[in-house]
Amino acid sequence: MKIKDYLSREELADFCTRSDWRGGWLVLQNWLIIIAIFTVSAVWTNPFTLFIAVVLLGGRQLGLAVLMHEAGHKTLFKTPRLNQTVGQWFGAYPILADCDAYGASHREHHRLAGTHDDPDLPNYEKYPISLASFRRKFTRDVTGRTGSKLLASALSGVGNRMTMRDGEKTNKARQGLFVNMAMLLVLAAFGKAELYLLWVVAYLTAYPLIARIRQIAEHANVPGLYEPDPRGNTRTTRANWLERLILAPNNVSYHIEHHLLPSVPAWRLRDLHQHLVTRGFYAKHPDAIANGYWDVLKRVVPEFREGSAGNPA
Repeated sequence: MKIKDYLSREELADFCTRSDWRGGWLVLQNWLIIIAIFTVSAVWTNPFTLFIAVVLLGGRQLGLAVLMHEAGHKTLFKTPRLNQTVGQWFGAYPILADCDAYGASHREHHRLAGTHDDPDLPNYEKYPISLASFRRKFTRDVTGRTGSKLLASALSGVGNRMTMRDGEKTNKARQGLFVNMAMLLVLAAFGKAELYLLWVVAYLTAYPLIARIRQIAEHANVPGLYEPDPRGNTRTTRANWLERLILAPNNVSYHIEHHLLPSVPAWRLRDLHQHLVTRGFYAKHPDAIANGYWDVLKRVVPEFREGSAGNPA
């Protein structure tokens, strides 16, 4: 595969162009959604809205992780200092992560994707899995067992599979606690300090589950996990509006496009996907694209597919 067969030099330069204002707008969008979730929870406080808030905040925590991911690739902003500063304080620290450590670790995944040395393989190499195995993972996530381990590793400054390689060290736990304390104080200033618990509960439950689904969508049970071509070792998922709100914020579902050209900013990935489709990039690789996350789950848990086949239309 040669990228020049699908993109001219001018098109490549266009797709890789970074923008401070577009990056800033992406960051602002994520935080406006977070503010809106807390506002609705404050105005209409009932079990239903609180449950929805936890789910939506878990999706936004993934959204902040994607901002951290973009900053780690130096594509969130054109200005390097903005990538460093905004990526840390408005992406990584609110979810108790470290943009620098994550970026260094994640670039190894890109370099080694499609090989047996990919450091992220433990996240997806054992798929497909049984429905019983999926239920166990789901239960660990929604009951907070996965999230508790994530929180413990974040506070101790030791890496985990969600943010960097296992055992890798970071010294940014204090900054993360500072940002979370600031969030608590802002809510307290409006007389709603108790709503900060929604952020904690989301971090312990919804966020790990959503992050797991994202991980398996990207690389689990793909056509060729150990092929160098990203159309073999990676998957792009076409998400609907609700999936984009919760499971695929900030265009993270266009993962083949990201592996093909990591220098393309998140806000251009959808355009790049559409361009590649029109150029026939996927013509011989139809299985590289999933149509939504239910399609993904049917691919990684065969019993879901069998159950769907048995249901009457």
